[in-house]
Amino acid sequence: MTAPADGAVSLSIADRLARVDWPAVEFDLDGQGSALIPNLLTPGECEDLSGLYSQEAGFRSRVIMGRHGFGRGEYRYFAYPLPGLVQALRTGLYPRLATLANRWNERMGIAVRYPDDHARFLERCHAAGQQRPTPLLLQYGAGDYNRLHQDLYGEHVFPLQAAVLLSQPERDFTGGEFVITEQRPRLQSRVEVVPLTRGDAVVFAVNHRPVQGVRGSYRVTLRHGVSQVRGGHRHTLGVIFHDAA
Repeated sequence: MTAPADGAVSLSIADRLARVDWPAVEFDLDGQGSALIPNLLTPGECEDLSGLYSQEAGFRSRVIMGRHGFGRGEYRYFAYPLPGLVQALRTGLYPRLATLANRWNERMGIAVRYPDDHARFLERCHAAGQQRPTPLLLQYGAGDYNRLHQDLYGEHVFPLQAAVLLSQPERDFTGGEFVITEQRPRLQSRVEVVPLTRGDAVVFAVNHRPVQGVRGSYRVTLRHGVSQVRGGHRHTLGVIFHDAA
């Protein structure tokens, strides 16, 4: 899938998602717990989203990572209603991933199943007191990083999420690689660096994914983070599908 060139008529998010090779995305998620969707956002959209960070309106909270031991850098959670582009990504990606999420839970012996429609899943979250939106913008400067973590937020967790890089590596910033680790029983952790350019999205497991073993499927644990930014500024959009308590 290729994004339109600057000056061309931009396809809607729904049209772009319809052009993604979803069997290939599922294959990568099954095999390694992450998958790349290149050119999901245009350069102009990335610039517009990055520009929102300095505005006060539209956000519910700001987190300084160093105050909580999360790393260095900061992020801001959007308030409802979400910006149109963020809402389109959240509602458009969810049904493409719900089938895989249900298949994963079945393989891992987890009884929870997810509805096809994201609004119905949010009803489940909100009924349990998880009513705060979780999509966020992250901002890193020189020396900043994000420790390995999981975005859980409450009882109801959708097992996949996405991040979209809004800045251009080697132009806007250096360093700052997106990193995923996977821990299998009785083995040392496997580390993967996902190569992203501006506008690329990575879809990845929030917490666990199933792996086929000799005696059936078992769960492995994943965490994600960002390596140290060496210079410049890096912005990322995080798309999490469950809301927070």
